[in-house]
Amino acid sequence: MVNLTIDGQAIRTRRGMTILEAARQVGIDIPTFCYDPDLRPVGSCRICVVEVDGWRTLAAACVTPVTEGMVVRTDSPAVIEARQVILELMLANHPLDCLTCEKAGACKLQEYCYRYGVKDSRFKGAKYHYPVNDPNPFIERDYNKCIMCTRCVRVCEDVVNVGAVNVQNRGHHAKIAAAFDSHLADSPCVFCGNCVMVCPTGALTSKVSAGRARTWDVEKKILTTCPYCGTGCTLELNVKDNKVVGVTSNRSPGKSPVNQGYLCVKGRFGWDFINSPDRLTDPLIKEDGKFRKATWKEAIDLIAAKFKELKTNYGGDALVGLSSARITNEENYLMQKFVRVVLGTNNVDHCARL
Repeated sequence: MVNLTIDGQAIRTRRGMTILEAARQVGIDIPTFCYDPDLRPVGSCRICVVEVDGWRTLAAACVTPVTEGMVVRTDSPAVIEARQVILELMLANHPLDCLTCEKAGACKLQEYCYRYGVKDSRFKGAKYHYPVNDPNPFIERDYNKCIMCTRCVRVCEDVVNVGAVNVQNRGHHAKIAAAFDSHLADSPCVFCGNCVMVCPTGALTSKVSAGRARTWDVEKKILTTCPYCGTGCTLELNVKDNKVVGVTSNRSPGKSPVNQGYLCVKGRFGWDFINSPDRLTDPLIKEDGKFRKATWKEAIDLIAAKFKELKTNYGGDALVGLSSARITNEENYLMQKFVRVVLGTNNVDHCARL
């Protein structure tokens, strides 16, 4: 164990922990862009710099391990000035279109500029202008808003194990790109959207949710389980005007025990069918080649009569029960029990083979 002081608070923590981790243990907030607890630390953005007594330079809190007797200041004048300069450098190459940005209200750059009073950048010079033209249906890639934190690169490599994107070029021309600067559809990308989840700015956003609601528009978030397969991933349904307008991850400890907030393409983007006008809202019975609306009792009575007729005329093996991976185990159990006992056949199958 190691004893140190952060902003006047005496802290005892385990050896090998970083200053950032030790500060968070006692509720001291140090801003971060490139840091994510699930990803390997790189210390590249430097917004987390702190002042350590006896050190000649400021230290990046996310990669600096604690030492015995260390005295740390996270909000000294030197620290605040350094963070302001870092934010100005980022704004020098960042579009100030917060009024129309999908990430407004949930953007770390916006949050920290507000915290430290940074309204514009004194640093002028060449700006990059990247086209926003990736035709995939799920992820909007606007790298004009990228701050090169490389979270998307690391989550794709370290968690998803795909490696669809990486840093291309160096210096002013450095940017995140798929191989040969191609579209995501031409890369190994599986469109899980976990890069969207970890992106701290509006560089990566959901096309499916675009224009439906921003952070402050969401009236409630409903923690639920994804219905697409049997894994049991937890997700949050974002609701506005009693309609689902998006899916986000809940990475709070204990909230997503199966998936820790990570999702696949279906869980993160396959929700827009919920409010589709094409969904059936009433049972339909076909008569004279046309469908008509019916009551539930009428429809169920007709199904029962047809089952009886087929079983009487052709035997139970003329019937088959096809079940779904998108209902509960209990419902699937009842389904196969009904087919075996009531219909009198072992012709039962399931759609779990994806």
